[in-house]
Amino acid sequence: MSQLLQSHDYIVGQLTPSIVLYEPSFEGWLSAVFYVYANRLQDDESLQLIAQDCYVPSLIAQADSVTINEDYAERVLTKLNQLLGRSGMRNILWGFLSEKDHIGTTLFQVVKYAIDHPSRAIMEDLGNLNVLDLVQTVKSVAREKHRMEAFVRFEHTTDDIYFARVEPDFNVLPLIGEHFRQRYQDQHWAIYDVARGYGIYYDKSKSTSMRPAALQTITDLDDSVLRNPASIHSQDEQRYQKFWQGYFTNVNIKERKNPRLHKQYLPQRYWKYLSEKQVLPNAEHLQKRR
Repeated sequence: MSQLLQSHDYIVGQLTPSIVLYEPSFEGWLSAVFYVYANRLQDDESLQLIAQDCYVPSLIAQADSVTINEDYAERVLTKLNQLLGRSGMRNILWGFLSEKDHIGTTLFQVVKYAIDHPSRAIMEDLGNLNVLDLVQTVKSVAREKHRMEAFVRFEHTTDDIYFARVEPDFNVLPLIGEHFRQRYQDQHWAIYDVARGYGIYYDKSKSTSMRPAALQTITDLDDSVLRNPASIHSQDEQRYQKFWQGYFTNVNIKERKNPRLHKQYLPQRYWKYLSEKQVLPNAEHLQKRR
């Protein structure tokens, strides 16, 4: 009986995963990577790195929480820059912004692979399943970034701010901010991620002739404004939307209508915040006059 109990305990021990919980930020994940190597956990095949806000407690899992340590995070970041270079670090960051399940673990395994094989171009080794998963994830994030840059619709408010709501699949606001900062330097504008509860704001009054203003992070917007942005529309915005919807309706050629192809290029999940897709009451002005 004692031998059976010992054997049973050994099996359970082997199946019990080791979990490191990190604060849900890139610095938090970097701190967790440092913690793993500092505690010699890197060779544990059951190791998982999970964001604290995504962790579901388990009766058999052992979880250790790691707080952000800026010095440790900086040391890991410096090492990764040396190993992976600019393009490799882009993949790591964009992969992290995907917020996919188990992305913390996948990124760690890629980092471990790079540390174990410092002379190998690991991002080209698609035979490694973790690298393959990361590369595919980065492609999805890049696609979402491109679509957000194309499908954002600004609405002019009574405060003379051009305001846009978005709900991207991935956390791409950090990736699209520079695109709009370079193009709309002469306007006040803000883009708010409704799903994640934060946005970016550009204040043109803080720009100079040599350099556009830095982007600011905004949070905790009034829910009533998010639900009904028309309540803060300027009079010009109301006219602009009517004109744009009229153009969108009349430029269509009925005989060439192809809903399936249209949804392929403009997926329906983006329609929620596109002014041309909103149905207005009393929209006689949208009808063609023959």
